[in-house]
Amino acid sequence: MGMFSFLKDIGEKLFGTGSAQAANPAAPTDGEVAAALAAKVDRLALDIQDVAVQFSAGIATVSGKTASQAVREKVILAIGNTIGVSQVHDAIVVEKPEPQAQFYEVVKGDTLSRIAKQFYGDANKYPVIFEANRPMLSHPDKIYPGQKLRIPLV
Repeated sequence: MGMFSFLKDIGEKLFGTGSAQAANPAAPTDGEVAAALAAKVDRLALDIQDVAVQFSAGIATVSGKTASQAVREKVILAIGNTIGVSQVHDAIVVEKPEPQAQFYEVVKGDTLSRIAKQFYGDANKYPVIFEANRPMLSHPDKIYPGQKLRIPLV
């Protein structure tokens, strides 16, 4: 359990921008953001029960219960890598605690191969990082500066 910081203006958009935002100029309420974040976790079909998300002033608080540390970390990253979220307060209970993976913030010019070389000494181990961040990552080449990734122990 703890607090994790993210870049507030980086990540997936939950609500429309441009013409979609112009049609509905009112900013979403904290309750609407919390519901959208919970729906995002549901869409990822992660093995977590009783997910609840609260949101206020850029801080998302997430609770629930899961069997694995990996799922806990994926939920935190899915919520944190969303525009408008600056911090995630983790209140998720893990039934079988395991060592925590490292989190890494992607910088300009990064690739999964470069990150794998940095952490594992072998660029060809990039699939380990890719798999550790699925289903949030859909392709190994689709990462962006400011995004946070799980770097599991190997």
